[in-house]
Amino acid sequence: MKHEQMKSFLIAQTQTVVEAMQRIDANARGILFVTDHEERLAGVVTDGDIRRWLIKTGDLKGTVRQIMNKNPKVVYYKEIKSAKDFMAKYSITALPVVTAQNQVKDIIFKEDSLETDSEQRQTLEAVTVVIMAGGKGTRLYPYTKILPKPLIPIGDIPIMERIIDAFRDYGAHDFYATVNYRKNMIKSYFSDVITDYSLRYVEEDKPLGTAGSLRLMEERFSRPFILTNCDTLIHADYGDIYKYHQEAGNELTIVTALKNIVVPYGVIRSSENGRIQSMEEKPRLSYFVNTGMYILNENLIEEIPKDTFFHMTDLADKLLAQGRRVGMYPISEESFLDMGEFEEMRRMEQKLNLKSE
Repeated sequence: MKHEQMKSFLIAQTQTVVEAMQRIDANARGILFVTDHEERLAGVVTDGDIRRWLIKTGDLKGTVRQIMNKNPKVVYYKEIKSAKDFMAKYSITALPVVTAQNQVKDIIFKEDSLETDSEQRQTLEAVTVVIMAGGKGTRLYPYTKILPKPLIPIGDIPIMERIIDAFRDYGAHDFYATVNYRKNMIKSYFSDVITDYSLRYVEEDKPLGTAGSLRLMEERFSRPFILTNCDTLIHADYGDIYKYHQEAGNELTIVTALKNIVVPYGVIRSSENGRIQSMEEKPRLSYFVNTGMYILNENLIEEIPKDTFFHMTDLADKLLAQGRRVGMYPISEESFLDMGEFEEMRRMEQKLNLKSE
């Protein structure tokens, strides 16, 4: 591996969790190797380590040192021929090659196995996915004067079909779509698509919000189900999200994404009488935002009022007011693709390596 390429997998232990998430986004391998001030290997941190830290603490200002595994597996440069066997023995997907001084000389990666892919495809086999597809998509006018938002193409495939395909990769085959605006166009399109899954419709006569239409469903589920917007793509392990929801004992889990906002000015902090205390040039603010993807316990449908405009945020507020368990599953900023606005549509196409038409 070239030195410049390898730098994207290295991070100083003093850098923050947010910086680690950004570095992992850039290398697209889900792992970083941590170095000390003398550039010696000090530990390893994965996207899973970061996620567990954020779920546990919510602290975006924590440092890599606080979350890293301080005893990473390594292979010495003179033993590099044994690296593949070593990785197989310990089920390692990324292995640093170090010198006698413990400095990283190279990184060896193992490609995902077919067995892992096969296991992934089964994780949501018995889980129902509901896609909220009833909105008008006013932010995408004038496109949505012609097409309903779920049929807006990203590349040459409508966004809703891409969402379904992403869940199909995890074994899901039972889908519902809540529809209202131009619903016949949506139904007509998917009736012409050859599928190996079931897609049923929940039809609104009037807008009921992101949660209200769930009360129109005749079927009641026997296990937690997934609810997602029709205009976002989430690049994450859906099976792991569902597993987290169950193991955490949440009634409702909201998939959240890190959002970094840079204030494009120098910020001044002052005290009384106009006295300046400090100045900071273009500070970066970091928050978790709602991606519009949720895992709900099956009984929560009964918590939604009938024939009432009711959002998922209203349901979350209701549960929180009652002291019930609402959790979050954090993902990185680059793992959340939203086509709600034209600029974000172009970003989504670039992320998926598609040509903008």
